[in-house]
Amino acid sequence: MNLKERARQLKIDIPAVFLSLKSKKTPVMAKILAGLTIGYALSPIDLIPDFIPVIGYLDDLLILPLLIALTIRLIPTETFAHYRKEAEGMWQDGKPSKWYYAVPIILLWIILIFLIAKAFLK
Repeated sequence: MNLKERARQLKIDIPAVFLSLKSKKTPVMAKILAGLTIGYALSPIDLIPDFIPVIGYLDDLLILPLLIALTIRLIPTETFAHYRKEAEGMWQDGKPSKWYYAVPIILLWIILIFLIAKAFLK
């Protein structure tokens, strides 16, 4: 599998992991690891700071896919296959098929901007 195919697969696997988390068949350890992965992805603190040219994003390119792959391995195969199939239907022509899938991300950004503005205005 080449890099483009892996990127396309990640585009489906990430929502599939998210959807798998609501299943009772998904082990608690997979849910914890998924939470850590999301926390690391959203955290401003990285192993290598992003402001360092080129290598700053290297940890994101290596660590996040590894964490996602490990999370997927902890989810039962049949459970993940079910949610992967559901996640494939979320995309049309490389874009989300329904705009409201972006609402949680937009709300998260609004909350983050509000908290940052509040911290600076004190």
